[in-house]
Amino acid sequence: MKFTEDHEWLRKDGDLVVVGITEHASTQLGDVVFVELPEPETKVAKGDEICVIESVKAASDITAPVDGEIVEVNDDLADNPGLVNEDPLGGAWFFKMKVEDMSQLDDFMSEDEYKDMIE
Repeated sequence: MKFTEDHEWLRKDGDLVVVGITEHASTQLGDVVFVELPEPETKVAKGDEICVIESVKAASDITAPVDGEIVEVNDDLADNPGLVNEDPLGGAWFFKMKVEDMSQLDDFMSEDEYKDMIE
């Protein structure tokens, strides 16, 4: 897994990249009550706002960590947004992307580097 400074995680899954938010981010948000996901087949550029997460504390945007195309979204989050708090690194993934250039992942932190950043 790779991690961004915006508290997103990225995991390679074949030729796709799965994206979610970290446990640290889900804890900071508090109880998540709504998740707005992008439409599949949406082309995105790094930094584009593509998801909205609303919690009892605040609303936050998820940005595209890399350039590519959204190919699948986690529809389970629409029915159960609390999954973001229950299983942020597993079942609560947000979307899967077909990435134009996998070498973009080299720019992100390892798990140890991310842990050092949040301490």
